[in-house]
Amino acid sequence: MRGAQIHCPQCVAFLGMCRLSIGRVVACRRMLVATGATCLRDTVAMAPHPVPVPLIVAITARALFDLEHSHSLFESEGIQAYADHQRLREDDVLEPGIAFPLVRKLLALNDNAPPDAPHVEVILLSRNSSDTGLGIFNSIHHHGLAITRATFTSGAPTWPYIKPFGAQLFLSANADSVRGALEHGVAAATILPAKAPQQRSRQLRIAFDGDAVIFGDEGERMSRQDGLEAFTRHERERAREPLSGGPFKGFLDALHRLQAAFPAGEAAPIRTALVTARSAPAHERVIRTLREWEVRLDEALFLGGRAKGPFLEAFGADIFFDDSLHNIDSARQHVAAGHVPHGVANS
Repeated sequence: MRGAQIHCPQCVAFLGMCRLSIGRVVACRRMLVATGATCLRDTVAMAPHPVPVPLIVAITARALFDLEHSHSLFESEGIQAYADHQRLREDDVLEPGIAFPLVRKLLALNDNAPPDAPHVEVILLSRNSSDTGLGIFNSIHHHGLAITRATFTSGAPTWPYIKPFGAQLFLSANADSVRGALEHGVAAATILPAKAPQQRSRQLRIAFDGDAVIFGDEGERMSRQDGLEAFTRHERERAREPLSGGPFKGFLDALHRLQAAFPAGEAAPIRTALVTARSAPAHERVIRTLREWEVRLDEALFLGGRAKGPFLEAFGADIFFDDSLHNIDSARQHVAAGHVPHGVANS
């Protein structure tokens, strides 16, 4: 009887439909035996749900706050002058930096989450010492940012601590740290310091370039080597062959899973966009690849080489990620932008 219950056609169809994890399937089957239910469909609601994995973002102090004056002092007069300046002003509230609005919106996604199961966690990674970093934490507290975990390295690289924290994204003003993170498989971008942009809405909006960011850089290499016509022909011939993943594939997947925790539609707190220089017919391979990955992007802009900045402003991006410094220069005139030093464009 048990075998008939576990392997009944309804159970098999139901498992395929809901795509349960292996652990969840085992729990459902055990629940079936324990409860005497006639079908797995009846046990899913009773099976223990796994604790959601939060989206974890690691960020440096210079990306979060406006620290350019003290950084210039460090570069011109050395570490002792910098340390003295930081201690003297540790009770002064730091002004928001370029990534501050992004972090505030990320942390706001925890408003209705249980304290022990947040949707998002932000980790501070700083090359300050813990002594000189006291003022940074004072400002975090003043601005009401729920950031409790941090690493202070006293000048040593911060990127080795990204993976132990489980972060899926690293934002830094230090290009060497960003390259170190990318080389070790972490999505990372260089955020060029600036004052915080004006916040336009409560909705978190993140935009991505395609090739060499979400996808691999094969298309970019083909275009540079053989020209646009050869690239277009290559992509049309391989329209049903999925693109390889780029450095931000994992972060995009984590962001997609976070979106799934909230209602869809106009009231959704997160909106994403692909903003790419591709155009038809090279668009088809992109769409089919995202379908293969089972990842949704809310908007897709195939610009055919048009400047991206005005379109990003129209989308209202809180941040945009691109491998091309040319595109970053266009984007920065309108929105916060993170340069991804990856692929042939950055060889």
